[in-house]
Amino acid sequence: MPRSALAYLADIIDACDGIALALDGVDLARYQANRVIRSAVEREFITIGEAANSLTRLDPTLVAGISHAGKIVAFRNRLTHDYAAIEDELVWAIAYRDVPVLRGECSALLEARGERPEVG
Repeated sequence: MPRSALAYLADIIDACDGIALALDGVDLARYQANRVIRSAVEREFITIGEAANSLTRLDPTLVAGISHAGKIVAFRNRLTHDYAAIEDELVWAIAYRDVPVLRGECSALLEARGERPEVG
């Protein structure tokens, strides 16, 4: 049975929460020094990109409410296929700067459809 668009939004919110949890109290130096944290954050970004890609195919009007959805999918592809070129500084910056915005947008989209996003 295919998943709903709302399920993909919930996946993005959950992955955003996972990134926030992994980076709680973590500065760039600690991020760079800790392979487990880097792997966790990158895995959550891959989930976000997969969910955004699925949303793009499933409900293009819904995904229009997500800023830079195309860039999110492209970032996922880069993490997956060009992993050797990943810059820790970029991943860390995106996590701190853009993930809260993305979580807010997805929460608002769920709320607009009568759903309540879980607080992570």
